[in-house]
Amino acid sequence: MDYAGSDTTTGPEADHQGPRSWQTDRSRAPAVTKIVIAGGFGVGKTTFVGSVSEITPLRTEAVMTEAGEAVDDFEAVPDKGTTTVAMDFGRITLESDLVLYLFGTPGQKRFWFMWDDLVRGAIGAVVMVDTRRLEDCFPALDYFESGGLPYIVAVNHFEGTARYEPEVVREALSLPAQVPVLVMDARKRITVVDTLLTLVGRALEITPGRH
Repeated sequence: MDYAGSDTTTGPEADHQGPRSWQTDRSRAPAVTKIVIAGGFGVGKTTFVGSVSEITPLRTEAVMTEAGEAVDDFEAVPDKGTTTVAMDFGRITLESDLVLYLFGTPGQKRFWFMWDDLVRGAIGAVVMVDTRRLEDCFPALDYFESGGLPYIVAVNHFEGTARYEPEVVREALSLPAQVPVLVMDARKRITVVDTLLTLVGRALEITPGRH
């Protein structure tokens, strides 16, 4: 497993930089919120978190072995060599007063028992979708729908695959009209940031008093 270190800066450089203005202004204390990134195996959750995290992401990955071929579908991701076995964790400051903690869930069914702990305290979830394997996202959609947690759907468009419009994906997944559907690229920071902003807006729309 690969555990990343802290983002804390020490030494003369830290002394020279000093605290940021919003860190010392109590009237502008940042709101810290938790967001879950979910979806099927190999859909791009680890890439999503790594694309925007301002700290070195914490990843709990294990090397995939031949034993896993009996339980995991490698067809759409033949080059995938590792898999998340607990979670991915990253952090992004969207504004000086809004910090998001990102928790990526493991995609394989045998690790779903961890979801309850990872989701606790989250304001919402991004359900990532690979259009080559739409069925892989249904467990996540059912989980958040039944639990009442605000969520959006982010279609991770892979190179060399057909591109589908959001409304086509919505119809294929039988999603309610009010659930936002976006097409994005988990490798590109700007599209990931747009996805997170959409989720924050959705969470505020559904439960404004809570946030």
